[in-house]
Amino acid sequence: MTQDVTVFVVDDDQAMRSSLKFLIESVGMRVQTYASADEFLQTYYPGRAGCLLLDVRMPGMSGLELQAYLAGREYRLPVIIITGHGDVSMAVKAMKAGAVDFIEKPFDDDLLLESIRNALQFDEKQRSLRAQRADIAARMAELTPREHEVMAMVAEGKSNREIAEGLKVSAKTVEVHRARVMDKMRADSLPDLVRMVMIAGGDAG
Repeated sequence: MTQDVTVFVVDDDQAMRSSLKFLIESVGMRVQTYASADEFLQTYYPGRAGCLLLDVRMPGMSGLELQAYLAGREYRLPVIIITGHGDVSMAVKAMKAGAVDFIEKPFDDDLLLESIRNALQFDEKQRSLRAQRADIAARMAELTPREHEVMAMVAEGKSNREIAEGLKVSAKTVEVHRARVMDKMRADSLPDLVRMVMIAGGDAG
């Protein structure tokens, strides 16, 4: 885990904020606490690594409203919902809205820390995947429209002969396009190329 990772705690209860800050810092994690959703939004900027520990019932913007606000702007910070007034419908709503976990007060310290670690690992994996997608998209942008077609058909498992028939070109032409695709995509092998297409979302066009 890098030093840039932060656990953001948003809870209007001062005692709870202090308790969570002490607990999380005790295992070497960096913490920033906020008394309200508005206070958090004033300082948070997209792209910061970490996770968000979020109380549900707060004056002003509620935890679920903040969660929806972040999701609406595609801020992909993993959210752990914490509440002392939890019920099943609230839990379902939070999880459907993308929360990675839902914890009721009072909570077990070890379980909370495990949930935070899981959220941070999830965030790290998602960041890595987004970085890979961006890199692959940049490589795909170098392909010609015909090379995109060839790559898509190669990724579908079609042979050079099938691609040639489908595009109404010679097998030799397909070989040339295929070689250029492998070169521009910097793919070491066919499985490597297929993996890139899958990471990109399966859309080579």
